[in-house]
Amino acid sequence: MVGSVHVNGSVNGAGGGNGAERLDELRRLLGKSDGDLLKIVGIGAGAWGSVFAALLQDAYGRFREKVQIRIWRRPGRSVDRNTAEHLFEVINSREDVLRRLIRRCAYLKYVEARLGDRTLYADEILRDGLCLNMIETPLCPLKVVTNLQEAVWDADIVVNGLPSTETREVFEEISKYWKERISVPVIISLAKGIEASLDPIPRIITPTQMICSATGVPTENILYLGGPNIASEIYNKEYANARICGSNKWRKPLAKFLRQPHFIVWDNSDLVTHEVMGGLKNVYAIGAGMVAALTNESATSKSVYFAHCTSEMIFITHLLTEQPEKLAGPLLADTYVTLLKGRNAWYGQMLAKGELSPDMGDSIKGKGMIQGISAIGAFFELLSQPSLSVQHPEENKQVAPAELCPILKRLYRILIKRELSARDILQALRDETMNDPRERIEMAQSHAFYRPSLLGKP
Repeated sequence: MVGSVHVNGSVNGAGGGNGAERLDELRRLLGKSDGDLLKIVGIGAGAWGSVFAALLQDAYGRFREKVQIRIWRRPGRSVDRNTAEHLFEVINSREDVLRRLIRRCAYLKYVEARLGDRTLYADEILRDGLCLNMIETPLCPLKVVTNLQEAVWDADIVVNGLPSTETREVFEEISKYWKERISVPVIISLAKGIEASLDPIPRIITPTQMICSATGVPTENILYLGGPNIASEIYNKEYANARICGSNKWRKPLAKFLRQPHFIVWDNSDLVTHEVMGGLKNVYAIGAGMVAALTNESATSKSVYFAHCTSEMIFITHLLTEQPEKLAGPLLADTYVTLLKGRNAWYGQMLAKGELSPDMGDSIKGKGMIQGISAIGAFFELLSQPSLSVQHPEENKQVAPAELCPILKRLYRILIKRELSARDILQALRDETMNDPRERIEMAQSHAFYRPSLLGKP
């Protein structure tokens, strides 16, 4: 029966024959013959990358003769004593997890680690379904590979769960192992963030572009999946939806394959807008966290911030895409949930409360990479280039686009230049000269703002 609960506590979303049919359909599309495993591998084991692999394992892992689902993470990351103690508490609070570890003869190592008699490693606890960046939410056991070549060399589907800041480097290494491949893999990128290239022509580089450049895999085989997704909530079967964006050849069958009763996946052709918005929402989520903390969760202040930051996001996407997908539906929901809850919003709150400082870097223990930080620098520096200047709506002069994005500009001064404190984010909302955010949107929609060169197009 669809939705039946299994012993690991998960819901088999692809349940019964329906799951088998979806799997067989994808296998046929990828040209897999009987006895030839469909090989899916996740690259990167952060919270969302691990949950994504676990969702696939829960849905399709029992079809062992047809599919192999694995996840790669770097070896050698040790678990500190405090985290080991917390892991022990989580395990003992979940009877299903406790019984599973005892049955697998894996419980004793957590006892020893709690006492300081043993060191645990991130890859070994992930095999038990415990993600270092999300230990409060145990997953199903996962097949973990620590050798990158072994993980990817014959993979049919590769899921990029790396931060955008690591995507290029890892996929350049992967390309070395694909030089003699005959078949072309399909790549689904979950990464949210961008790089900015300023010379010779200012342009944005998204994670899917990084992957294409690094590996030579054609763009039609590289897709982006994003949506309102807090990883732990999705694994706990909170209802969620997402969009997979890219070529028609792959996005429709993959949307069908990934869809589960609690995780609805739609498909969309506008990869650029969704991927750029995926990076932008992390930028503005940091500011949202700051505003929430500084105003004692004032609903009014947060709504004012939401109006201004979404107008900046719309303004920026009109520079990048001639007819961008409207900030509505899942795209708006993805922005909303990220501003409301998530590691970037949490980071902004901790900065405003003085519990973290920008000097601590963008990799935070227990949270992983705060991708919004590098994206702030990339977007602002890119949009500050004089060659991209646009007409100021009130002053008779040309200005860089960044000058029309006051929140982005202030976040840059707080987090990158470090010349303002987190409290100064409120000044962006209280500036008496600030225009109605609707005017910024109308300006973007009514002028010829589109700059194809920003995406490397002629």
